[in-house]
Amino acid sequence: MSGRLSIIGTGPGNPEQMTPEALAVAADAVEFFGYGPYLDRLSLRADQIRHASDNREELDRAKAALERAVAGANVCVVSGGDPGVFAMAAAVCEAIDNGPDAWRGVDLVVVPGITAMLAVAARIGAPLGHDFCAISLSDNLKPWTIIENRLRSVAQAGLVIALYNPISKARPWQLSKAFEILRDLLPAATPVIFGRAAGRPDENIAIARLAEAEASYADMATCVIIGSAETRVIARNGKPDLVYTPRFIKEEAR
Repeated sequence: MSGRLSIIGTGPGNPEQMTPEALAVAADAVEFFGYGPYLDRLSLRADQIRHASDNREELDRAKAALERAVAGANVCVVSGGDPGVFAMAAAVCEAIDNGPDAWRGVDLVVVPGITAMLAVAARIGAPLGHDFCAISLSDNLKPWTIIENRLRSVAQAGLVIALYNPISKARPWQLSKAFEILRDLLPAATPVIFGRAAGRPDENIAIARLAEAEASYADMATCVIIGSAETRVIARNGKPDLVYTPRFIKEEAR
């Protein structure tokens, strides 16, 4: 008899931003699969079993979790942020799609969570107040040429862009290249928000103009939000600036 496999997100890292539904699922589960630092965000009991793995082992992790669920265990797969945004829900679905028939019979529940771009946006105002998209700059799972084409397409379409996985030691150049591409398509004054560790004690939120934005402002804990041509910055006396994208956009703006 198959068990249950739930996929949850821990939110951006602030314990208060993990949803009550995700907490309830975690309290009920017995075996936990996830990247070690994400599992560390949970207060697991002595009777709950932890299976930690490296951040690049998503598909192997998904397969191991499905095997335990098929064996009858109550399993919880843990992501950061929202499990369906560049995270483990897609890996589990991919494993089911290409795996044995028994995996298709697993009782599967995906619990929505708060993803990084929402946490960063909330800290700065409403940059996602109109149409937007999310793009991962990691080329581990797709060619860089596809990323370049998507950046050009969404900038030309007038979408605000949230960049995930903007930079790492293995990929030190891609964020700079993304800025070069966007500078050819967007106004120099377009606001760029660097939101590092939003909601956590080491949070750092900074705003730069696209013309001056530098890749050194970001690391792998940063979500970068690049405004559209309509995105505005509101300067406030004695208060942090606000960034928002108007809900009404005139037809001639495109």
